[in-house]
Amino acid sequence: MTHPNSDLGPVPTLAPKALTDALASVVTPHISDNLRRMSGIGGLQRFNRARKLVGTAYTIKARPGDNLLIYRALKEIEPGHVLVIDGGGDPNNALVGELIMLYALQRGCAGFVIDGAIRDVRAFFEADFPCYARSNTHRGPYKLGPGATNRDVTVGGQVVHPGDVVVGDEDGVVSFDPADGERLLAAIAQTARTEDAIKAEIATGRKEQAWLDRTLAAHGL
Repeated sequence: MTHPNSDLGPVPTLAPKALTDALASVVTPHISDNLRRMSGIGGLQRFNRARKLVGTAYTIKARPGDNLLIYRALKEIEPGHVLVIDGGGDPNNALVGELIMLYALQRGCAGFVIDGAIRDVRAFFEADFPCYARSNTHRGPYKLGPGATNRDVTVGGQVVHPGDVVVGDEDGVVSFDPADGERLLAAIAQTARTEDAIKAEIATGRKEQAWLDRTLAAHGL
């Protein structure tokens, strides 16, 4: 029986493996720089140690403090999905904890991105399960609904669509349409080459640096 006030969208197709594999070695600042530096999820903390987050967004709109639709999502996700949860930024009740994390890990979930709270922080850290959330609290969730799955959500100021590629590391989380993946990878490769050249110039130890002078000259400084 479907919850009368829930809006359930189709499970998103996973992004191409070639794209997600390529992104495993890409830092989020390089992605952000090539999304005009105006996109990206802000204000979340990373609760795992170091494991990179790369996957496909399975989106959830949860009533603040209520994780009923997360339970449903756990039965639908496929290996490589990331649960992207719009919990309204509510800090009062954790939407996920150790038990949900362990089951999601078993199901092949790539990680969590939550505009809301979590609990069992040590468990996330020890498992190194990729998890970004607004905050943490000891108080658990309610399970009443309503909610929505696989509709557009807003997390940390970013609209995330079902099926978007999600990448997270120590600098934060970004998301984008997989159709933009080929362009992004080419642009990121150029960014990396440019930065490598600048690093080599810095390593010379010279005070005069062409990369500095170019920017200053453009502004008459």
